[in-house]
Amino acid sequence: MSLPLAAGRNSCKKVMHLLAATLVVWASGVHGQGLPDFTVLVEKNVPAIVNVTTTFEAAQSPTPDRENLKDLLRYFQGDRQGGRAPQLQLPNPDDQQPEDGGGATGSGFIIDSNGYIITNHHVVEHAKSIKITLNDQREFEAKVVGSDKPSDLAVLKIEATMLPVVKLGNSDKLKVGEWVLAIGSPFGQQSSVAAGIISYMGRSLPTDGSNYVSYIQTDVAINPGHSGGPLLNLAGEVVGINSQIFTETGGSIGLSFAIPVDVAKNVVAQLRETGKVQRGWLGVGIDNVDQVKAKEFHLDRPHGALVNEVRKGGPAEAGGIAKDDIIVKFNSHEIRTHDDLPYFVGLIKPGAEVNVDLIRKGLPMTLHVKIGNLDDARIASKNEAITGKVGSLGLKVLGLDEKARREHELESGVVVASVRGPAQAAGLQPGDIIVSIHGIEVSSALELALLEPKLPVKRPLAILVERDNKQSYFTMRIGE
Repeated sequence: MSLPLAAGRNSCKKVMHLLAATLVVWASGVHGQGLPDFTVLVEKNVPAIVNVTTTFEAAQSPTPDRENLKDLLRYFQGDRQGGRAPQLQLPNPDDQQPEDGGGATGSGFIIDSNGYIITNHHVVEHAKSIKITLNDQREFEAKVVGSDKPSDLAVLKIEATMLPVVKLGNSDKLKVGEWVLAIGSPFGQQSSVAAGIISYMGRSLPTDGSNYVSYIQTDVAINPGHSGGPLLNLAGEVVGINSQIFTETGGSIGLSFAIPVDVAKNVVAQLRETGKVQRGWLGVGIDNVDQVKAKEFHLDRPHGALVNEVRKGGPAEAGGIAKDDIIVKFNSHEIRTHDDLPYFVGLIKPGAEVNVDLIRKGLPMTLHVKIGNLDDARIASKNEAITGKVGSLGLKVLGLDEKARREHELESGVVVASVRGPAQAAGLQPGDIIVSIHGIEVSSALELALLEPKLPVKRPLAILVERDNKQSYFTMRIGE
């Protein structure tokens, strides 16, 4: 049956209205809220976002080792000369190679009206000079108050007062799917704004210091130059500091990572007070709990950190933690995987006592542990190796100084201080210079200490030794 033309038009109008209403409902979401309007948030916070421009000494390499990671995880190196350029880059007359070794551009934000600024450590590392450009185009020379490589955070200071500031929020309240906003200077383009959502919370990355940062993953279009800029929530609070991207091209592909602001609060407070950062130390070796281990240790599901080593004399041993314990909570924080544990331990001030919830032989229990100092543990471990704790080889060695290396025309080597056991049986003597062991060159007592556990036992090892300016091989066996 056909409809009159007027009736057909009315029906079409009704259908169009219905479609429009459907689109409005769809765009509003289940809670009846429309898409966010970022304009007020941007206007309020942009004045406190700064551009950070650095220059480097010619002798310094402007590209950090982290640029060479095979997993293509790259730091935002901005316009740093000598680094790999992004696929697309706007021409810029300031991109001429300076004679002093190059420069970089990044971002930062003001946290104190008297001129304190947060940025990334890698933005200012090795910098000869640092220039801060405010949103109102005023420029200042900045000095580094403190910089911390493990967390990739730095605090700068400029001589200015009554500056606009940002408000720091709480990253532990963030949820996946929440809207966030990044403001910074991608490719040197100051005060650029990009929006997206949180893709994942607590991401562990294979970079320096990753044990002490549990990253916020977002799909915000972060690009080189955004480094050190803030990640803001819809309340206009800083919840993260943009730090890294995962990319094959040098540009954004929707995998960007930010340092949680809760980490920054801890690090920045220490840098402003002492210029350095102290981290907690538990003194355990840990492994992840997979499905097989979960069944073996009578867990309902894979979770927690399996203790596979307890450091003698460390905080864990003193607190009663034992090998094969599974730590499921630390200081009330759930340990989902073993990557979570170092992060939460690192946030604890050395000397503080915390509760450690664990499962031992299928039974839950809670221990009280006094946390140690990570720096003290590192120094003790290094000194233990360097001062010559005699290992399985029966060797105590000293590093070969530069003068001796030139004299003997060696690029590596260690001097034998004393011998016993396998080394003595092999015929080594004090004063010998060990060039290599099992084909591996050694240049320090620490390198030797790290190599020893990897050497095969009960098999002949070839030791290349220089004695009386002549090199010859000695054969040594360990473990017999």
